[in-house]
Amino acid sequence: MTWQVVTATNILISAAYFAIAWFIGTGLVRTGQLGTNMLGLATALIFITCAVHHGTHALHMLLPSFGIHDPQALALREAWHWPSAVWDVFGAAIAIFYLSLRGSYASVLRGAQMFEDMRVRERQALEINDNIVQGLTVARYALENGRDEQTKEAVERTLADARGIITELLGPDGAHRVVGPGGLRREHAAVGAAPERSEP
Repeated sequence: MTWQVVTATNILISAAYFAIAWFIGTGLVRTGQLGTNMLGLATALIFITCAVHHGTHALHMLLPSFGIHDPQALALREAWHWPSAVWDVFGAAIAIFYLSLRGSYASVLRGAQMFEDMRVRERQALEINDNIVQGLTVARYALENGRDEQTKEAVERTLADARGIITELLGPDGAHRVVGPGGLRREHAAVGAAPERSEP
């Protein structure tokens, strides 16, 4: 029974690893990172090679079941023992767990964002500085000089820019909805936030 368990778990691991490599690879292609995100590409290739490794083990042990007399396959069947089988079962569980996480977090699947590019983070920081910080600075100076209309315009423009940046950060999976007032709520109130008014 040992070799049957090992064969089944190796097939399962191989299938899960191929699926994970597919998710990462297609994400890189879809977002145009295939030639630039070397870490993402290398990770996909690692999963592919591991999938092939486990798949060939399983296929080799199945050869005698198809009437192919292969002494090495028979010897491989006999070489497995229960500690190795238990470890393969554990490995299959980890592979399925990892795959389930990839399927649950759509933001990870789009473009393999687990390998965030520092240039993207720098661009986002510049956008926040240019659109949000400067907009609030304009609003502050306008408020200090009693220009209420200019203050209102600057605040509204800054809010619109902030919502646009947040919508972009949500990515393609959240792009179908534009973030509006009340669209994002914190679990806890921000420090210094005004308390909510209770209804009389």
